Amino acid sequence: MKNIYTIPASAGETTAGSNRPFFNHVPDRLWNDWRWQMRSRVRTVEKLAQYLPLSHEQQEQLSFVTAKYPLSITPHYLCLINPDDPYDPIRRQAVPALEETALCGLGDEDPLAEAELSPVPGLVHRYPDRALIITGNICPVLCRHCNRKRQWRQGPFIQTDATLAPMLDYIQKTPGIRDVILSGGDPLTFSTGRLERLISALRRIKHVEIIRLGTRYPVTLPQRITVELCSMLAKYGPIWVNTHFNHPAELTPEAARACQRLLRAGMPVNNQCVLLRGVNDTVEVQEALCRGLLKINVRPYYLFHTDDVQATEHLRTPVEAGVAIMAGLRGSVSGLGLPTYVVDLPGGGGKVPLQPDYLISGSDSEYVFRNPKGKICRYRNPKN
Repeated sequence: MKNIYTIPASAGETTAGSNRPFFNHVPDRLWNDWRWQMRSRVRTVEKLAQYLPLSHEQQEQLSFVTAKYPLSITPHYLCLINPDDPYDPIRRQAVPALEETALCGLGDEDPLAEAELSPVPGLVHRYPDRALIITGNICPVLCRHCNRKRQWRQGPFIQTDATLAPMLDYIQKTPGIRDVILSGGDPLTFSTGRLERLISALRRIKHVEIIRLGTRYPVTLPQRITVELCSMLAKYGPIWVNTHFNHPAELTPEAARACQRLLRAGMPVNNQCVLLRGVNDTVEVQEALCRGLLKINVRPYYLFHTDDVQATEHLRTPVEAGVAIMAGLRGSVSGLGLPTYVVDLPGGGGKVPLQPDYLISGSDSEYVFRNPKGKICRYRNPKN
């Protein structure tokens, strides 16, 4: 019987030397092994300088940054960087920048007040019906805009069965929680067996209806999305996957293959993009991203305004930039491809949606609108 999670090579299987400018010598059996990708991450400035042109002065500056905010890039993601472009959008997301320490006085270490909203360590309970489990702080790529950047200084860690037990106990004793999000770090850093133990424990809690995985592995290390993983996850649905594409260049054949495998295993895949200066802060890039996501059956879900996190100021845009992008997308991209632009308010205030204002005036008898193309339209308002 054919495994329904096996996708033909034409749907994105890598071939020797394809799209691997720095790793042509690596055989397919290693390149497609997610454990090899994790072991082979670039984690020092000296190693990074073997692939990207960095002057001695730049290396010294970046070493100063990584002493506080570490570096990690998978071979897969590294190969998406144009080494000749210092402003490359993939580079800006993954390679440390001097501004991370030069502008560190701006922003907050924990702008969403997650520590205050943690009834037990590692579990955030902000909304009545949802709880979030922080599974650790290990990701294949340490994104420079991470809203939990504060955790990097603890050194790498993952939750153990012992540290997860109080979180599961709290969820068990809080029947209002219907939706549990596994976040991090990245929950797919867990071995498949360890992840199954956690998910199966959640499934034994009768009032937990939905489990969500917040993961960037489909983008930064798509080789992790194996047949074994998908077969395991398929046993515990409904599971929803929220991933994190920020730029069209990340929509690789390998990433498409990973998303297709999740979809075939019964897990809807949504995208949560973060608005980043110099990465995706134009209508053109966002339009290409949204269209590209639809092509691989991934729904553009949220466009997040960058949280006010310390060491991310150089990547933040004005809120007006996001509103203007949404105005540019409206009418140009199908409603299926329009994300909701949201600001996650500080202090645990929650997400609020923002959109351009198309309403000019209104009365009991008529409303006047301006459509996305600037045309004035009148709409008769029915009487009560």
